[in-house]
Amino acid sequence: MFEFVRKHTRIMQVLLFLLIVPSFVLFGLEGYNSYQERGAAVAKVDGREISQSDWDNAHRERVDRLRQQMPTLDAKLMDSPQARYATLEEMVRDRVLTAAAHKGRLIASDQRLARELHSNEVIASLRGPDGKLDMEAYKQLLGRQGMSPQMFEESVRQEIGQRQVLAGVAATGLSTPAQAGVSLDAFFQQREIQVGRFDPADYLSKVNPTPADLEAWYKEHARQFQLPEQAGIEYVVLDQQALMKDMPINEQDLRTYYEQNAPRLEERRASHILIAVPKGAPAEQKDKARAQAQQLLEQARKNPDSFAELARKNSQDPGSAANGGDLDFFARGAMTKPFEDAVFAFKKGQVSDLVETEFGFHIIKLTDIKGRSFEQMRPELEAEMRKQQAQRRFAESADSFSNAVYEAADGFKSVAERFKLEVKTATVQRTPAPGAAGVLASPRLLETVFAPESIEKKRNTEAVEIAPGTLASARIVQYSPARTRPLAEVQDEVRKRVVATRAAEMAKKDGQEKLAAWKADPAAARLSDKLVVSREDPARQPQQVVESALQADAGALPSFVGADLGEQGFAVVKVSRIVPRGEVPAAAAQQRQALYSRMWTSAEALAYYQLLKDRFKAQILVPQPAVESTESATR
Repeated sequence: MFEFVRKHTRIMQVLLFLLIVPSFVLFGLEGYNSYQERGAAVAKVDGREISQSDWDNAHRERVDRLRQQMPTLDAKLMDSPQARYATLEEMVRDRVLTAAAHKGRLIASDQRLARELHSNEVIASLRGPDGKLDMEAYKQLLGRQGMSPQMFEESVRQEIGQRQVLAGVAATGLSTPAQAGVSLDAFFQQREIQVGRFDPADYLSKVNPTPADLEAWYKEHARQFQLPEQAGIEYVVLDQQALMKDMPINEQDLRTYYEQNAPRLEERRASHILIAVPKGAPAEQKDKARAQAQQLLEQARKNPDSFAELARKNSQDPGSAANGGDLDFFARGAMTKPFEDAVFAFKKGQVSDLVETEFGFHIIKLTDIKGRSFEQMRPELEAEMRKQQAQRRFAESADSFSNAVYEAADGFKSVAERFKLEVKTATVQRTPAPGAAGVLASPRLLETVFAPESIEKKRNTEAVEIAPGTLASARIVQYSPARTRPLAEVQDEVRKRVVATRAAEMAKKDGQEKLAAWKADPAAARLSDKLVVSREDPARQPQQVVESALQADAGALPSFVGADLGEQGFAVVKVSRIVPRGEVPAAAAQQRQALYSRMWTSAEALAYYQLLKDRFKAQILVPQPAVESTESATR
């Protein structure tokens, strides 16, 4: 075979050409590169793969999102294999629900999408005084997150569809009081117990490890003594909030702004008559309410001065009926939108047509209009103008800032002078330190700081959006790679851990032996005084003791059970009897019933989701990581 290849090289070249070129024509070079870059599949849903790179990107975004919501979150919790696996499970769930929404044609309408976007606080901050969205700022905000408006709106539409998939199950969850009573009685049950504790502290003197023992343990647990890499950095921050503080306000601009927005800032006083319609009421009931409201409207229009008396006798709004329907003064945004639109659309003394809201049918009379003076409004106007100008200046400066840090390359002096920023310094690790906040808590920025090029060349990183309205760039000035502390340096700590581990093992072994012996001869048991425990009141006992006691066979009491307390040793528990519960206050019983109903509904939704997973052949192709021990998780 090899001799044939050697003698017929030209033929083999042609043959390889014929085999390889068509594949490039069909799939393209980009396809090969893309396949390599995306990595192997880690999950499948409905025939579509989730790649390793998809997973990595999703976890990075999830960490960024959580850090923004909870700046004090310990980064180590999000850097674990368990946290990464949770992200993959979340991705699979999203894909399953998306597939179910698509198959069920659960598509959000344009109106539903508009309502969702309107309620978004970040997007709301980009609206001007006239209520219009600043599209340029909107595009820039999304662009810094790698999205176009179309991509973002499609993701919101998709999320609405996902919620609709489980909404039907969640809305129809039902648990009877009898059903809840059985489960709640079992969960809150009380039991009388006695405890025999085997504390590792009592065994410490019996442990005497040799140098070889210490070395072996150190080698097995060397990762626990690894010092992480760290870097001394310089960084600058372009912050919209900081821009607001120093934003000058022109007096004439402020007065002009007040004059243009005075109608929007005024308060109005109105009275109303409500004919209530329960949510989800049948059409017949709704028509009856509308007819009643129409009759009252005709009476109010014939005699406007009788409006207060009509409201007192007929309005079904308990908060205002006694006051003749009076709602006092209110500004825009205080009432539901159809109601507000009507009040702010007509003149003083005018009575509206029927106004339908989610509460029913309203008849509204505008009784007064109160404007607020310029001086009264000055603090609010200044704050609003500063916010708008800061948003505008930030949007204008963002690209310039990004270009400036790139062009400066090896320092921030020129950037700081140009944008009037302070160059700050810090020492950071690859993951945010516990308690870190702001820039130093941004995984996205730290990722760019510890990128190979940044470490090697110590250049300014790209400008990174660490939060809405905040860009930052950093550069390494000093770098220390990760290293493992030598045994000589940590020998005392290693010895303490070896002794503690072996003492806990001895306590557990002794406890298990005593458990077997006391089961055979209950009279020989050395136990504490009797006490009553429950999940509500554990009587200062460890959770493992309480759970072991409550899981003991109720039909075989008294009995002995063991409770493994991990590093705290072992406990032998004698469960004597079930203690009757006292009468539960009505309010507490009602709360528990509601809690059980929510848990039952959640269980039904989870069961339905499991069915969807089977229907769409959802598979996770990587093994689930083992739960870390308490010791390793706290290092």
